[in-house]
Amino acid sequence: MNVEDKRKHGADRRPVSLVVEYDGADDLLRDYTQNLSSGGAFVHTDRVLTVGDAVRLQLSFPRLLSPLCIEGIVRWVRPTAEGDSGAGIEFVNFDTEMRASLDAVLHQIHDRDPALVQSSLRVLLAEDNPHVARLIREGLGSGRYSEADFEIEEAATGTDAMALLYAESFDLLVVDINLPIMDGATLITKLRQDAKFADFPIIAVSAGGNAAAEEAHAAGADFFLEKPMRLREIIETMRKLLDMEL
Repeated sequence: MNVEDKRKHGADRRPVSLVVEYDGADDLLRDYTQNLSSGGAFVHTDRVLTVGDAVRLQLSFPRLLSPLCIEGIVRWVRPTAEGDSGAGIEFVNFDTEMRASLDAVLHQIHDRDPALVQSSLRVLLAEDNPHVARLIREGLGSGRYSEADFEIEEAATGTDAMALLYAESFDLLVVDINLPIMDGATLITKLRQDAKFADFPIIAVSAGGNAAAEEAHAAGADFFLEKPMRLREIIETMRKLLDMEL
């Protein structure tokens, strides 16, 4: 985690504001479980802090709409010269009520509550051509045609895609009909036989023309796109399928 010191220097000795920036929600939750829930934390920073300084920790990560704030007091410091500089901070008024309140907020973060965490669209891209996969991944991540944020997971075979779909949560599947080991049509058929995936959004793609399109629809795909696809076409299809603003 990266920490930025935002102390306002002056005689009023206002609390030092430290922004603790995590890489993601799971990192914050892990740190809370291991450290913050004990009523204190060690914060890495090369800024000069003094024992007794009042601090305000602002815990944040990308896509968190508003940082979590915890008040504390510096109880010990580790000098910069040791190469692992920072301070031990004891939280102030971290009683049962405050802990319960923070627990509730962290539970909402864990569930990716849209009131606290900006949502993103998780897409599984089942494509064995690394060039095509890279173009789609980078295109969706560019934001050129869409305001939505995409998390892209990739699978190069139908069996890998199947395993990921059962192991993780996704919003949509983009699958090439001509995958190795288990082809795309077989993957779609197997998914549709499971009630869990009966209505799961699936976009099939292929350069196989009408025959591939018929195979995809017969297997249960919601939409079929002919390769080479335009990025705008993929996003428009997602918009129709998910009935949402992208």
